[in-house]
Amino acid sequence: MHAPDDVLTRLRAIGWPDDDAARQALAAAGGECLARVVAQHRSGYDVLPGPGEPVRRVQPPPAWTRPRFPPEQRAAVGDWVTLDGGGRDIVALLPRRSVLKRAAAGEHYRQQLIAANVDHVLVVVGLDQDFNPRRIERYLVVVRASGAAPVLVLTKADQCPVLDDCLALLEEVQAGGVPIHAVNAKDAESLRVLHPYLGPGRTVVLVGSSGAGKSTLTNTLLGVEKMKTGTVREHDSRGRHTTTFRLLTPLPQGGCIIDTPGMRELKLSGDEDVTDSFEDIEAIAAGCRFRDCSHGNEPGCAVQEAIAGGRLDAERFASYAKLRDERDAAATSLAQRRAEERVLSRALNKRLKDKYGRR
Repeated sequence: MHAPDDVLTRLRAIGWPDDDAARQALAAAGGECLARVVAQHRSGYDVLPGPGEPVRRVQPPPAWTRPRFPPEQRAAVGDWVTLDGGGRDIVALLPRRSVLKRAAAGEHYRQQLIAANVDHVLVVVGLDQDFNPRRIERYLVVVRASGAAPVLVLTKADQCPVLDDCLALLEEVQAGGVPIHAVNAKDAESLRVLHPYLGPGRTVVLVGSSGAGKSTLTNTLLGVEKMKTGTVREHDSRGRHTTTFRLLTPLPQGGCIIDTPGMRELKLSGDEDVTDSFEDIEAIAAGCRFRDCSHGNEPGCAVQEAIAGGRLDAERFASYAKLRDERDAAATSLAQRRAEERVLSRALNKRLKDKYGRR
């Protein structure tokens, strides 16, 4: 079964990809009404059925409202859903191609979804006091676990007198295959370098600190002042949260963009592979005498030799070790939580069976 061309054209204008998996998902949906989640609220979701159509406020399935329902199984901004005949309730969540998430703040482990079904994650960093190579490394670890491709966007390039020095600090990032674009977020011509990521059927999400220029960048790409923007404090380049919730918006370039609130904390969820963002350290570690070397005080540690010889930056290795340990702790918490959920699920099923019998 193939979807009519007009349906594909309508969906591609709000980010529907043109690949085999997407065509199979569309065929499986049959004649059901498809829509994309553009915003999430406490009382429901805003969805967009197609370009130029009004946004609809819809309700989630009852199961999603239960306290113990896994948050990663609820819809996030960027998800595709099917609606009931009246177009007022979500019936089902379509399979995802990617999902960007982090661990929620607090001591108890819980996943927080940031965006789904994105092709590229634009990590937006201001070339002022917001510039921090260590925080960039953290973002890249989280992004690579999402299934989307990372792109580093350095804003305020027109105000930075030490641009070449900043780029030199990101040599390992660029060597790892991450595109880096230094731009002026207020200049539409400067942002043309981002257009290859913004074509029909594509979706990007912006992440970064408050004041980095995410909303300014979105407004410039849209050509209108849709997103509220604010100034940053001079002494620390911090901005206020002018964006207070995640919002998906179709772009004139044909794709979609998701703006997000500034992130003060980015905790690992436990699903990441830290080594993907530190291939240079992994290559050096392959020369260690012991296979299980922790790169501390063991004899024959190639990593410590590289640091001592100036071939590896000590701060970069410290960042790697911190993220590795944080990921391991988060993975342990994740495994424990999933085990607890399985126990609770079995207990609930047993109570239902005892009360109502086998059906």
